[in-house]
Amino acid sequence: MTSAETPITQDISVKDESWFRDLALTRVLALLNADGGEGRVAGGAVRNALMGIEVADVDIATTLLPDEVVRRAKAADIKAVPTGIEHGTVTLVIDGRPFEVTTLRRDIETDGRHAKVLFGTDWQADAERRDLTINALYADQSGRVIDLVEGVRDIDSRTIRFIGDASQRIAEDYLRVLRFFRFFAYYGSGRPDADGLRASARAKDKLSTLSAERIWMEMRKLLAAPDPSRSLLWMRTSGVLAAILPETEKWGIDAIHGLVATEGALNWAPDPLLRLAAIIPDNAERVAAMAKRLRLSNAEAGRLVGWASAARLPDEVTDVGFDRLLYRGDALGMAMRLKLALVSARTGAQDDPLAMRKAARLSVLLARAESYARPVFPIQGGDVIALGIPAGKRVGEILKSIEDFWVERNFVPEREALLERLKAVVADEG
Repeated sequence: MTSAETPITQDISVKDESWFRDLALTRVLALLNADGGEGRVAGGAVRNALMGIEVADVDIATTLLPDEVVRRAKAADIKAVPTGIEHGTVTLVIDGRPFEVTTLRRDIETDGRHAKVLFGTDWQADAERRDLTINALYADQSGRVIDLVEGVRDIDSRTIRFIGDASQRIAEDYLRVLRFFRFFAYYGSGRPDADGLRASARAKDKLSTLSAERIWMEMRKLLAAPDPSRSLLWMRTSGVLAAILPETEKWGIDAIHGLVATEGALNWAPDPLLRLAAIIPDNAERVAAMAKRLRLSNAEAGRLVGWASAARLPDEVTDVGFDRLLYRGDALGMAMRLKLALVSARTGAQDDPLAMRKAARLSVLLARAESYARPVFPIQGGDVIALGIPAGKRVGEILKSIEDFWVERNFVPEREALLERLKAVVADEG
């Protein structure tokens, strides 16, 4: 511990945690703590351990410069990957397990998106440059937790709080507005920290300076939280949600509560795209524009547009009629539409017997949509041309008429019967 530290420490340790006793981590910490160096587990692993949450990734902070980390790793026959060496980060890989090792830093210049950093050995300065108190905890080589920013207190009360002045922390990187709400969704309770909420509201217009990829990355993570409803409520109240998702402004987020409840009751895994669909209007054109603006992946955009384009179900639909809808449309999009309809029905089912019956029917249709295998139309354009119809628009028109005939007969006629029908149609052409 350096003399610059003024730790607020309790007798808290992670030494008995299974992840901390891992031999690969022990080896990395021994490497960094030899010959005057120091390395400590930093951030999320310590936070999760103290909150009783599974630890997945383990990041490490060190007083050693990146070149020295690489030198020591090579001498110890440990693979070193310079994943972010300009920012002080080297990834050490042992038995396929990556450990990000980052040199202590302090910011010397920020512009709301990027920071220029200066490497150092001051743990207090390194802690104070981080965003939230719960993310600025360390565990030394013995497992002792070192708290320089009152993060343990905030973990105990489940308070999501910026380190120091909230407005200053946000001005260093405006993405921290979304991180504030994301961490509140996962770890917060009660109301968000008032200073953080006010600073986030004041900075909402600055979110437009961020890349679309960074915004969607944070929102996807937030929407994957076990229950993001409270966080979305405060995002809406502060104006942050409308700033990044104007589609929600006149639509609302009320469906999120019922969706989360239904997920728990029916054992659905949290689905960020389904939750996004629940808070935006099902207008295919607007959804496509939103997907383009946020630079969603092709698969993500396809799912959302498929949902927005899916046919609305009539009040009564037979299995056969439903199969026709699935064939003409997007089965995955229809499944999303059915899930949201089921959420709505279940939400009102306690007081409405009709809603209970509707929910039961929607559950049957959802299972049918999720297991749907689209039948293959057995006639092709070449079959039409082979009967003397020149290649062109008319081939498609004839083909469609045969396909409509096949669909209306519940996909039953086989190729031979359809060819006879095709011959009759072509004969009428003459």
